[in-house]
Amino acid sequence: MSRLLPLLGFVLLATLLGFGIWWNSAHDPTAVPSPLINKPAPAYALPKLDDPAQTVTKEAMLGKPYLVNVFASWCFACGEEHPVLMAETQGLGIPVVGYDYKDDPNDAKAWLAKHGNPYSLVIADESGHTAIDFGVYGAPETFLIDGKGVIRYKRIGPLTPDVIAQQLKPAIAALQKEAP
Repeated sequence: MSRLLPLLGFVLLATLLGFGIWWNSAHDPTAVPSPLINKPAPAYALPKLDDPAQTVTKEAMLGKPYLVNVFASWCFACGEEHPVLMAETQGLGIPVVGYDYKDDPNDAKAWLAKHGNPYSLVIADESGHTAIDFGVYGAPETFLIDGKGVIRYKRIGPLTPDVIAQQLKPAIAALQKEAP
């Protein structure tokens, strides 16, 4: 029996490794489900990037769906996502709010001036405290919020043309069908 223990250990290890490979191929390992889906977005009052004396609140955004795109000038993946946003935001049919995350406002302004500004407006969360309430892991992340202020979709990582076509646009269309 003791001679079979190494063989049994090997078979058990191979089975676990095989299951892990199957699991990762059958499931998106980058998908992180958000507990906030279908729950009210947290309250926020954040300054506009271009005019910090003005704040934008959740209440001011109620009434129509909008997208919140978390970005930062220091974020490498945001640089990959940005050309997609420049090309796609006009076709979404809803406002896209830029959410500048843990960034120096001057750096964010310079980054947008250099790369273009696809956003309807840009809010700044320099400390990152409000992002915690949204469950932000890092940048980029994107949230679809309906007209009642409820989070309907969350994407962790860069938006791509495929993600926009296959996930985001159908989610936006569904919200627009629900609207009175």
